[in-house]
Amino acid sequence: MNYLWAFLVGGGICVIGQLLIDLTAMTPARILTSYVVAGVVLSALGLYEPLADFAGAGATVPLLGFGHNLAQGVVTAVQQRGLLGALTGGFTSAAGGIAASLCFGLLMALLAKSRDQA
Repeated sequence: MNYLWAFLVGGGICVIGQLLIDLTAMTPARILTSYVVAGVVLSALGLYEPLADFAGAGATVPLLGFGHNLAQGVVTAVQQRGLLGALTGGFTSAAGGIAASLCFGLLMALLAKSRDQA
């Protein structure tokens, strides 16, 4: 049942993003940025944690989950280090995911044959 809920919640998040692309004049970059900010805001309001507990990877993998991860990192760092943690907490909490995406992106760039788009 966990897989079904993860699929439905994650798919719903993706459907909302696709509808925003198709029905509004928003660019994909603005939608992606809005998703990260929405994750931070929902996390600050205490609404994202129950969704993440319910849907698992369906809620933590999309960009809303990245915003939630940043917000939780800031909260934890502020509790541990004080106000300085507000500047460093987001970076430390998301460092593993960002490093992995950069490494895999570099690996794919080296393995794949890129060419100009016609």
